[in-house]
Amino acid sequence: MATRILLEGRPGVGKTTAVRRLTELLPCRTVVGFTTAEMRQADARVGFALETVSGDRAVLAHVDFPGPPKVGRYGVDLGVLDRLAVPALRAACAEPRPGQLVLIDELGRMELASASFREAVESVFASAVDVVATVHAHSDPFTDALKRRPGVELVVVTHANREALPEVLAARLGAP
Repeated sequence: MATRILLEGRPGVGKTTAVRRLTELLPCRTVVGFTTAEMRQADARVGFALETVSGDRAVLAHVDFPGPPKVGRYGVDLGVLDRLAVPALRAACAEPRPGQLVLIDELGRMELASASFREAVESVFASAVDVVATVHAHSDPFTDALKRRPGVELVVVTHANREALPEVLAARLGAP
């Protein structure tokens, strides 16, 4: 049975750092998917970039983007998800490879504004591939349903466990 792990935590607790470190600890796995990163100017957060595991990068949300959609003060470019994240997720489901791990960072309000992204995530969770995804701590119908799916393990990321968590997960996921 495929491994399904959701890493839940508050903003800034270290979810993205944990999944980036996890990929470094799994050289025997083929990792596909993406991470997100804050964009800062003079100590102020101005946006978020999306970066695929293969190295493609684009600005997902920015204070200067008009939207729609808008999430807080950020306009979101849903086309970035359609160009970078969705194809990788769909390919992972269509042609699962031995040792493949799908990484999704994150299942947050910006990303969930995209219907095609939500559909691709559903396909990943319905497929036979292993998946590790980060998820916001607040309630949302889509992520709440994922958390309740059979076989999904919810791991809460805290300041106390965030340093050791990548190694713990790598030990579980190391051998395909």
